[in-house]
Formats: sequence, C-alpha cells, structure tokens
Amino acid sequence: MTKSKRYRAALKNVELKKTYTVEEAVSLVKEMATAKFNEAVDIAVRLGVDPKKADQAVRGTVALPHGIGKAVRVLVLAKPPKDEEARKAGADHVGFQDYIQKIQQGWADVDVIVATPDTMAEVGKLGKVLGPRGLMPNPKSGTVTMDVGKAVAEVKAGKIEFRVDKAGIVHAIVGKANFDREKLIENVQAFLNTVVRAKPTSAKGQYIRSIALSTTMSPSVRIDRAVVGAH
Repeated sequence: MTKSKRYRAALKNVELKKTYTVEEAVSLVKEMATAKFNEAVDIAVRLGVDPKKADQAVRGTVALPHGIGKAVRVLVLAKPPKDEEARKAGADHVGFQDYIQKIQQGWADVDVIVATPDTMAEVGKLGKVLGPRGLMPNPKSGTVTMDVGKAVAEVKAGKIEFRVDKAGIVHAIVGKANFDREKLIENVQAFLNTVVRAKPTSAKGQYIRSIALSTTMSPSVRIDRAVVGAH
C-alpha cells in the first residue's frame, strides 16, 4: 500500500520501536495532524484476553472529561411518558414502533441507541442489524434503562462505550486533533484507567499488551504500558 507524502513526512517524527508517555504521544499526534480537516484522535489497546470467552469479553463505558469533539446523535426507543423525558433531555430521535420499522429497513443514522426495558422484547429482534454496528442497547453500558433523561445527558456530555473486538483490541475515539493538549491527555488517561479497571478476573498473564495513539491520517504512536501499571 502506497503511503501519502503527508504520512511519510509524519512518520519521520516517530521512532517506531520506541514507546512514549501519554504526554509525549499526545504532543506527537497533534503535530502530525496536518490534514485539511479536524482529524479524530484514536486509541487502540491490545489486551491479553480471549474475546471468544464470555467472561473475558471486555466492555464498558467511560465518561471522557472533555467529550469526543462531535455532536453525538442519540435515538431513544421508549413508550409514553418516557419518550417525552427523552425529548426534554435532548435526544435527536425518539419513538418506538416507527423506529423499529425504520431500523428493519436499514436505517441507522445515529451514534447511540438508548432503550427502556419494556421495549427490549422488540429491540432484541434487531440484534443482527444493530449488533455488528455496535448500536445494540445493553444494560451494562447504561443504554437499557428507565432513566432515559440521565442516559441521554451522559452520552451527550461525552460518555462513550467500548468493547473488545475479535482480535482482542479495544478501539475508541478520545477527542479531536484541535483539542487542547491537556484535555486530550486527560481523555486518554480516563480511557486507559477505565480499561484497566475492566480487567476480567479470569484473564491471566499480561493484560495490557500494547497501546497506540493516532489521528485519522497519521501513523500510530506507541504508548508505554507502564503508564497504566501494566504487567
């Protein structure tokens, strides 16, 4: 795969075999963000778990102190009177059967779906559509709840969900390249701390295998596992 001139130039700033502190990594990725658009800052954490085992399928939520730098589109699937509570909290889309039908027809133009428990019998049937897109509501992530107002407010304020993929890697957006350096550092640290706390009791050996930070168009910068007390 041919790398762009911008990518090759950015690569000169990174020592591929070196690991950096969070502060150093954030500074580097900000320097390398030279695209004409405001690039997202992504983090990837490779874990020493077996995602095929249910008790090692790491997932959770984290309220990033400074959000992710974009408006999060929220759909709330609820019946009256909870639908009105969701609208007042700022949900972008609210409904039930009408949105069930739209999703069945392929619509999924949202970032997060919140559902009340009494809708899950119907919502559960959408697993094959919503699951692969990471949109399926789940009690563990706080997206299946009767407190829809609180759930919407938290998501809008910067609460994100993460889950380990089939390769044992957790991916997330932790901000935008134009964020203040200190805000990005705090977001990265909050995310890493939450992933560490989510370590399954059944996971043996080295839990955090590697950490990499990058922007949409930049090479990745490796972060020293010692920053989260990895062993």
